[in-house]
Amino acid sequence: MFNLIDLKEGGKFDFWLLTNDPFDQSRFSRRYKEILLGLEMHVSSPEDTILAKLRWAKLSGGSEKQFTDALRVYEVQRGELDMEYLELWAKTLDVAPLWKKLLNEAEIA
Repeated sequence: MFNLIDLKEGGKFDFWLLTNDPFDQSRFSRRYKEILLGLEMHVSSPEDTILAKLRWAKLSGGSEKQFTDALRVYEVQRGELDMEYLELWAKTLDVAPLWKKLLNEAEIA
């Protein structure tokens, strides 16, 4: 993994190498293109970002930052998310309790 940091605006972009992990493969197949800092890049879908952050929260022993990041993505993208995909992968990745917590804590405007 490595990062690209925009020193002017303060944005941080994370990059990972593709693995054979089934979730990584699914996430890679669902990527889409965005223009960031004048460069065309592939980015993870909001669903995959949420799931990855929940997974990191669990693996790190309960990182509140990762959980809060996932929660904020959910709150911003809520009406556009593929909920079936999220439910399936939350179970598969064994983060269903964190997913349920996220749903309970989400602020719905």
